[in-house]
Amino acid sequence: MSFSIGIVGLPNVGKSTLFKALTKNPIDIANYPFCTIEPNKGIVEVPDFRLDKLAELSKSAKIIPTVIDFMDIAGLVKGAHKGEGLGNKFLSNIREVDAICHVVRNFHSGDIVHVDGKVNPESDIEVINIELAFADLEMVNRHIDKLKSKLKGSTGKEEKDMKKVLELLESKIKPELEEGNQLRKLGLEDDEKELLAHLQFLTDKPMIYVLNLDEETVNSDIDIPELKDEIVVKVCAKLESDLIELSDEEVKEFLAESGIKMTGLEQIILTSYKTLNLISFLTTGPEETRAWTIQVDTKAPQAAGKIHGDFEKGFIAVDIINWEKLLEAGSEVAAREKGWIRTEGKNYVMQDGDVCHFKFNK
Repeated sequence: MSFSIGIVGLPNVGKSTLFKALTKNPIDIANYPFCTIEPNKGIVEVPDFRLDKLAELSKSAKIIPTVIDFMDIAGLVKGAHKGEGLGNKFLSNIREVDAICHVVRNFHSGDIVHVDGKVNPESDIEVINIELAFADLEMVNRHIDKLKSKLKGSTGKEEKDMKKVLELLESKIKPELEEGNQLRKLGLEDDEKELLAHLQFLTDKPMIYVLNLDEETVNSDIDIPELKDEIVVKVCAKLESDLIELSDEEVKEFLAESGIKMTGLEQIILTSYKTLNLISFLTTGPEETRAWTIQVDTKAPQAAGKIHGDFEKGFIAVDIINWEKLLEAGSEVAAREKGWIRTEGKNYVMQDGDVCHFKFNK
């Protein structure tokens, strides 16, 4: 299963600069709106220091980290839901992603013109949120009309299900969107979410705000009331872009001198991973040490299926040890002697950092 994050924002806020730094892909970055017309896609490795340690223990020939897809989508402008700028083309691209990374400009470079002529994070956030809400509202109105038309000729369970969706759209969803509100804050029940899942609401997707700052202010406290209860990562896109030109050793040296634990890019990647409710289980041996992406609450047979479908079909059991306990033991043999490797069955819920060996019928 592939997970994707869409990078969005107004033109000239630093989206493409961040994307280039994230993916280390050479893309067109220019100082004018809609430089990014077709979405740029890139696969990004999820930083995981556990892999290096396990690979050293197992003397692995290679290391394979888990990944997330990032998509750099063209800049959104006021009126996009009506077709302004790239309009509906932009919005349709967002519907394809699992979460949204909203880049908000708070840097003041005179060389890069703000689309509205001045730097105003509060206004930028409002523009994007309203456009997403109104785009959802237009879709809701179309869907309501479609349901009312289809109800005229339906009976039984089909009619009952459509009435549930219609009532939910008219009583809960439409009023919120008319106010420009984000549906992810509405607190829908699980059964309501299931009824509406096929609509892929833009405003119901997980949102990460990336505050793009000047290098001088990237470590400062920034008070933006609109972001008080949101997931926020602070970066300086220009600095991150400069860092990718350095060697790994030079980056480590810079971070140590600056007192920074990890780069802004690493923060974005890890925050995206957590926002999507993802965890990693690990496998290690002489051939490879590898991280495998699963969602929180995944059970052992389904985790086995990430490696190969036959592992899930023929699942018998899984031998598991936490990665830190394996390192503490010094080897799999020593871990077994200490009784630290346990065998779990089909109802076991996987935990982040589980080192696994699956048993299955061939």
